[in-house]
Amino acid sequence: MEISTAVIKELRDKTGVSVMQCKKALEEAAGDVAQAEVILKKRSAASAEKKADRELGAGAIGSYMHEGAVGAMVLLSCETDFVAKNPDFVTLARDIAMQVAATNPLYTSTDEVPADAKDAATAVFEKEVADKPADMQAKILEGKLASYFRDQVLLEQPFIKDESKTIRQLLNEATQKFGERVEVSSFARLSTR
Repeated sequence: MEISTAVIKELRDKTGVSVMQCKKALEEAAGDVAQAEVILKKRSAASAEKKADRELGAGAIGSYMHEGAVGAMVLLSCETDFVAKNPDFVTLARDIAMQVAATNPLYTSTDEVPADAKDAATAVFEKEVADKPADMQAKILEGKLASYFRDQVLLEQPFIKDESKTIRQLLNEATQKFGERVEVSSFARLSTR
């Protein structure tokens, strides 16, 4: 099957992934753009996982201020200066700073949530699931905890510019796009309110 350059361009514009990766995904999906997007998302997570042990030696600080009342800064790290200076990387750092300003997360990842916060939430939700069937209680509890902490954990939040993606998915896509590990190393938010 011949994949037209227009279809490849459409997928590239949607995902930001290289032309060759878009072409391969479209060939695998028999020209279906929606299926190709799913294939690329799956590959981006696998790509990010492979690069998880690489050392982060560069990065960019993204900042965002809203009407002088709320501001945020994010250190988005990568492996090389070449990627750190890429305009798309710098834009991603700013977008994540905007996310932090808008949503005020408490933690970067679920690993940072203190055990006492998890225990307190578990105690509350265990009472809520007590009347549910015993074989379903653990699964319901897990879902309630994930939902509760989603808003507090930056990587689990839906991206404010495209709620079909989480911040973690954005970072996975960036890892695939740039060919390097990309990670939020730290963030800070200030507010007059």
